[in-house]
Amino acid sequence: MDIKILSSFLPHTDPEASLAFYRDILGFEIRTDVGYGGMRWITVGPAGQPDTSVVLYPPGADPGITEDERQTIAEMMAKGTYATLVLATKDIDGVFERLQATDAEVIQEPTDQPYGVRDCAFRDPAGNHIRINQVS
Repeated sequence: MDIKILSSFLPHTDPEASLAFYRDILGFEIRTDVGYGGMRWITVGPAGQPDTSVVLYPPGADPGITEDERQTIAEMMAKGTYATLVLATKDIDGVFERLQATDAEVIQEPTDQPYGVRDCAFRDPAGNHIRINQVS
């Protein structure tokens, strides 16, 4: 089979703050920015990788979600336990320094993990857990 990842979804609570984080801090390109009913879906992706995208979406937009579920999602997002995105770079220390110089919330400084990965972690403005792995 010929299957590849096209897009993944991360919730946002503030589209402008999320846009600023992914575009201005991580350097992602804006692919689409669509509004409907007072909500926004923003598709971003790394420069030079047009086939891979992250859709930043309003988590309460699904009409099948109950109010209790919306509350649970909001609580999990606030704790940083709802969604995770793992990125990769060849220069983890340089990326960490650049991100640390912004107002991004640091979860973990660059660390050599016992399972063989060197990584660091941040939270985006919505509380999503963003891990960045060092690759060769």
